[in-house]
Amino acid sequence: MAKEVVATIKLQIEAGQASPAPPVGPALGQHNVNIMDFVRQFNDKTSKLEAGTIIPIIISVYKDRTFSFIMKSPPASFLLRKAAGIAKGSGAPNKEKVGKVTEKQIEEIARMKIHDLNAYDMEAAKKTIIGTAKNMGLEIDRG
Repeated sequence: MAKEVVATIKLQIEAGQASPAPPVGPALGQHNVNIMDFVRQFNDKTSKLEAGTIIPIIISVYKDRTFSFIMKSPPASFLLRKAAGIAKGSGAPNKEKVGKVTEKQIEEIARMKIHDLNAYDMEAAKKTIIGTAKNMGLEIDRG
């Protein structure tokens, strides 16, 4: 029989950088989960990823105070900032452009994110990533 889930927690943590400090500690502590056990497991699973990569996770807390977690792909905005080589997106994306990404980079990001997007095919995934890029003030180089 399946364990009863009492809470679902969504967090974004840098790869290999989980610690009992906020946001991890308070989120797990209120459900009486062993925080250090989670920190150890997360850091082990993400130790091979590039430092600074943001990983969204969904933690399921069970009635017996055990947990399991699912790691998602990094946010599209993080991947686009990395591809364009910028620190942050534009505050006024329609007026102020802050960088460029190529169509090939868009396709690579869409391929990486397609399982986490609600897109039926690669074209829909690419359109989603292009929309995110435009909202960040990035130009798409179609050449």
